[in-house]
Amino acid sequence: MKINQLKPAPGSKKRPKRVGRGLGSGHGRYATKGLKGQKARSGGAKGPGFEGGQMPLQRRVPKRGFSNFPFKKEYAVVNLGDLNKIIDEVDVITPEILLQKGIIKKLKDGLKILGDGELKKPVTIKAHALSKTALQKIESIGGKVEVI
Repeated sequence: MKINQLKPAPGSKKRPKRVGRGLGSGHGRYATKGLKGQKARSGGAKGPGFEGGQMPLQRRVPKRGFSNFPFKKEYAVVNLGDLNKIIDEVDVITPEILLQKGIIKKLKDGLKILGDGELKKPVTIKAHALSKTALQKIESIGGKVEVI
């Protein structure tokens, strides 16, 4: 057996440092904190943004930009491929039908059709919004689109 064949490798299994377990442990008395000072006290470690009482950078930097949060429109999103599940049963697809069939759970601010997938047959789709690719795919197969 050679030294590089020892398992586990020598030095790889290191025991955890047990602090504050008496002077004989080598980590007693001050428990590796040294003498006095802020870091020696309980709860002495300050957060990552603390700059010694100086106004922290994240509070000095001006906050700019635009947020449309209170007026944001959140659509219930459906891909074209998902419409194939009900395409045989109906000729006109509306948000209410999608709710009944369980394809969408909640209508939110409206229905948006996205262009992922392909339609099997031409249908009329009534939605609040559509992506460009969805519109192209629906019209290329011979379907119609009505924006509500």
